[in-house]
Amino acid sequence: MKDYISIKPWKIVEDGFHPENSKISESIFSIGNGRMGQRGNFEETYSGLSLRGSYIAGIYYPDKTRVGWWKNGYPEYFAKVLNSVNWSSIEISIDGTEIDLAKHTPLHFRRELDMQAGVLNREFTVKLADKTIRAKTQRFCSMHRKNLGVIRYSLTAEEDCTIHIKSGLNGDVRNQDANYDEFFWQNTKADFHEQPIAWLSQETRKTNFGVYALCQHKWNSGMAAVKSNGTNHELYAGMEYEFRLKAGETLNFDKYSIILSDLYVKREDFANQGIREINEAYQAGFETLKDEQYSAWKAIWKNCDIEIEGDESAQQAIRFNIFQLFQTYTGDDARLNIGPKGFTGEKYGGSTYWDTEAYCIPFYLGTASPEVARNLLLYRYQQLPKAIENAEKLGFKNGAALYPMVTMNGEECHNEWEITFEEIHRNGAIAYAIYDYIRYTGDEDYMASNGLEVLIGIARFWAQRVNWSNDKKKFVMLGVTGPNEFENNVNNNWYTNYIAAWCMRYAAEQYNKLSKATSKRLLEIKAKTELDSSEVEQWLNIQSNMYFPFDAERNVFLQHDGFLDKELIPVSELPSSQRPIVEHWSWDRILRSCYIKQADVLQGFYFFEDDFDMEVHRRHFDFYEPFTVHESSLSPCIHSILANKIGNREKAYEFYLRTARLDLNDINNDTCDGCHITSMAGTWMTISKGFAGIRVRNEKLHLNPALPEKWHSIRFQLRFRENLFGIQIKNRSISVQNLEGPDSTIACYGQEFKVLKDHHIHIE
Repeated sequence: MKDYISIKPWKIVEDGFHPENSKISESIFSIGNGRMGQRGNFEETYSGLSLRGSYIAGIYYPDKTRVGWWKNGYPEYFAKVLNSVNWSSIEISIDGTEIDLAKHTPLHFRRELDMQAGVLNREFTVKLADKTIRAKTQRFCSMHRKNLGVIRYSLTAEEDCTIHIKSGLNGDVRNQDANYDEFFWQNTKADFHEQPIAWLSQETRKTNFGVYALCQHKWNSGMAAVKSNGTNHELYAGMEYEFRLKAGETLNFDKYSIILSDLYVKREDFANQGIREINEAYQAGFETLKDEQYSAWKAIWKNCDIEIEGDESAQQAIRFNIFQLFQTYTGDDARLNIGPKGFTGEKYGGSTYWDTEAYCIPFYLGTASPEVARNLLLYRYQQLPKAIENAEKLGFKNGAALYPMVTMNGEECHNEWEITFEEIHRNGAIAYAIYDYIRYTGDEDYMASNGLEVLIGIARFWAQRVNWSNDKKKFVMLGVTGPNEFENNVNNNWYTNYIAAWCMRYAAEQYNKLSKATSKRLLEIKAKTELDSSEVEQWLNIQSNMYFPFDAERNVFLQHDGFLDKELIPVSELPSSQRPIVEHWSWDRILRSCYIKQADVLQGFYFFEDDFDMEVHRRHFDFYEPFTVHESSLSPCIHSILANKIGNREKAYEFYLRTARLDLNDINNDTCDGCHITSMAGTWMTISKGFAGIRVRNEKLHLNPALPEKWHSIRFQLRFRENLFGIQIKNRSISVQNLEGPDSTIACYGQEFKVLKDHHIHIE
């Protein structure tokens, strides 16, 4: 654990000033509301190490990536969510000396993320020349008013002084990873709607998204500004104020900012709606807006909180993970998705990966209404035409669909060949998410309305991607990269072959199921896709004759052809000075090693666990985990779930802490780039699917819990179909309460129990 981060059940607290870790802290203390978000930067000027970032969901730029080794099929760009208008800046000077904690070390410093209330708090004391000032800030992105950001900056003078404040909207922003420091915005204008309401408008180059921001200020009654005037130029509009404070006096300076985008508001309506919303916020005032924020988060926590008794470190960690997930995505817009860093940083461009389907959808299924997960599926359905285009660029035909590894609008925008062309297993995750959603929610209608079309495109891709091997007398898949990205261009990656076969089988099953129902919708789909039963039979033939590499001596499936040609040295024998290997080894050495970045074969055992008995699970875990370096944030959660399944509770807990405190402890030495948002959903899975043992089988919810020895109990709520269950698990008992929905039957340790509406059961 970073020694300056205190362990509190509902708070992340940084005690003391630690400028050497400033970018790590900025990531950890990020805030957002699903519509917008920003890193935990200081409001006032800070000339030290920092990545100042404010981001708006869905606003991106296609940064050019065409380089000398460009080949046919490569994407033309890498999409990036843009660092947008800086609305939180408040420059402050005391008797002519500017507050800059990089130049004036604070006498006292404390930063606190209140996860229960959704508020970022900070307080510090600084001495500037002969004047000492105590400062306190409170900031949040409103969960109730999605376009609103709010700041209260309080200053208490220990001696008489003059305070100068400059606060406004700054459009001179750039992304940290921009090519050649490229500026992504154009047509910026800044002015006033009659002072003191400042506004700034700009649009993105190429994609032409429009953004409109406004801000207004208020301070405590009875205190008058000695001077006030507006300042504006092409990239900035704001107000400057001067106050005279006597010793002991406190100035509460409030800033209200409205950020609009043309994803939600027509440009011709920007000014009217912006003025209306800024005036409503101004009239409501800081305390009312803060109360709204607390109430909104209280409603969220009511359904998604996990209480852990006996382990404060684990308790803080799971709440931090849940908090960041709901700050990133609230599920009310099917055009949006979940970037690996959310609003906390710029790495990975803020684009959509297969992380959403494999990790995030299970989280939202259990903690939010079904519409949230359904919108994530609709995101992919709406992009099916683009997935077909992506496949066509690579030479596939007849409506075959290859979903992108990285995307904003459905078009592939990843420029590494081993990812773009070869890491095609992502197609399987898209199909699996449809299966997982329907199994969990019981929403069978989704298959006919949207799901089957996606499955058809995916099945067609797999059917064209395989080829028949006369040597093996099986269908094989050549030149792929599995989830283990430390292996490129291999033949017959077991996981890819297995999920491809499953996809074709599942698509055929669903087609045949709708055929038996003589569905009118199926006739529409057949006409639209030109699908006939002979093609479906072809899928079934391929999947039943797929090749899976296997070692008879060890009795394990092989990660890919040739895996045993490697020198099999366990990770435990690697010197710590060479870890992480991605930072110490050449890529050539990594590719020739046996080391596994993340669950690969074991990812398949996680998805398709019921296809294998316990002994097979144990044998494969024991073979592959010792070679796994877990240098992907997505790895520890899967290993925790599987370790718990085979009864290795010590390993399960070890991997839980690794995934849960990945960012808080900066385990991978990369939290400075942003938090690992999508793997945070995996942390929730380690508790729900791991320690609580939750599964869906035969249309029923099953629990098979096994808690870590350190934990006395866990308590959480879980949505399943029409029900909301309250679940408490102790070492020797389980309590289940039917909080919402009809009478239901659940299974605990394989035994079925009836849980009546508004009643609970207790199982010893």
